[in-house]
Amino acid sequence: MKQLAFILVLLLFSFQSNSQTKQAPEIPSPIIFIYDASGSMWGQMQGKTKMEIASSVLTSSVDNLAENQKIGLVAYGHRKKGDCKDVEFLVDVATGTKAQVNSALKGIKPLGMTPLAYSATQVINKLRSSKKKATIILVTDGIESCDGNICDVVQAAKKEGIDFRLHIIGFGLKAGETEQLKCAANAGDGNYYDAADASGLGDVLNEATSETIDKPKGNVSVYAVKNGIAIDAWVKAYDVIAKRDPISVRTYQDTAYFYLPPSKYNFEVAPLEGSDVKMVTVEGIQSFEDKIVHQTISFDGGKIGITTTNNGKNWDCMVKILDQDGKTAASLRTYQEPKEVEVNPGIYKVTIQALVDMKGMDTYTEIENVKVDASGIKLISYNFTTGTAFIDAKGDGNSIDSVVTIDEMKSGKNVAGGRTYNRGKEFLLNPGTYKVKVAPLGNYKDRKPQTITIEVKKGETLTKTIHF
Repeated sequence: MKQLAFILVLLLFSFQSNSQTKQAPEIPSPIIFIYDASGSMWGQMQGKTKMEIASSVLTSSVDNLAENQKIGLVAYGHRKKGDCKDVEFLVDVATGTKAQVNSALKGIKPLGMTPLAYSATQVINKLRSSKKKATIILVTDGIESCDGNICDVVQAAKKEGIDFRLHIIGFGLKAGETEQLKCAANAGDGNYYDAADASGLGDVLNEATSETIDKPKGNVSVYAVKNGIAIDAWVKAYDVIAKRDPISVRTYQDTAYFYLPPSKYNFEVAPLEGSDVKMVTVEGIQSFEDKIVHQTISFDGGKIGITTTNNGKNWDCMVKILDQDGKTAASLRTYQEPKEVEVNPGIYKVTIQALVDMKGMDTYTEIENVKVDASGIKLISYNFTTGTAFIDAKGDGNSIDSVVTIDEMKSGKNVAGGRTYNRGKEFLLNPGTYKVKVAPLGNYKDRKPQTITIEVKKGETLTKTIHF
């Protein structure tokens, strides 16, 4: 009995131990910020100095980090005006707190050079000696000014096997100044971000702090273009198999990487930058654990080629192209010729209404899920079918005026009507069975209307004469 009680105590202790272990919060790997305190940070933007903007935005981003997040802060160019080795570890990543980082940011006064390569080297040396992995986020408003090459530094460190992820944020940089920075971010398994103002800096800092070394490396890359020029776009991936929550990434006018657990995804891609181009959908993208899949998203227009016929011959029709919200993206009339219309890439519904007095139950059709690819052409065609019914009314051997009413037999729906005007009338009808009512006019209006049933066949002409 004592042995059984002892076993139960052991089991209870083991359960409690396991439960406590599972509940313990996971400690994320450190984030080390490299902060630009060079003299150019006194530059004005939106009525404030770039130093004020960067300090305020970085403080907000730091405040949003998890309470157990280890944080380090390194600054360069803040102590000596012409010193290319003016790099200082202001907050130790091993013991740093949010309050310490925010306090240190307030005390920085921009002054000197922009030693990007040397700054990165100092941080990498710390990781080498500590043998710990970390996420490095470099914020700079300028390019290297001390003859270093940060891309070479990062490539060498990665080749050595030092474990880190480097994101670089260019704050107010010009397009031609980013090549070396993009190279370094790519070599550091991270992203290069452009931030044009305070709002943009906040957005990219929040994204950079979420794309840490603890996340799996990107296995899907996306690139958004319009007319051959890279555009900023927001990409949202929907898992169509496992139904996970959507996973998003922003392209920032460059190739963006993100991790999608192996599955099949549909992408919704929305252009930014105030573009009037609508969202496009790309379906069936397969992700893999062991290789990178690339997807170029083009916002170039695609075309729909439309051919409408009746009994195989070109026919005049009214055509509408509806997007997935039911809004009209384009409309046209064929005028008995094949037509093309350009629309944004996407999935559409095409509606076709036959004209030229075609009557019956099949004068209108809808074609669903018409997929239009960028710079491509989607060909669709639809063939209506008709026969002809010639209805004549006669009195005393001569054609007389009368009113003709034609109802489709099965539904009872009125589909056509008209007057014979002493010469008979021709009706173009879809194949089917119809009830035809003829009511005489003029001198014969006192005669009782007559009703007959007719069957209209494709490509054939049926003649019926009603005698009064």
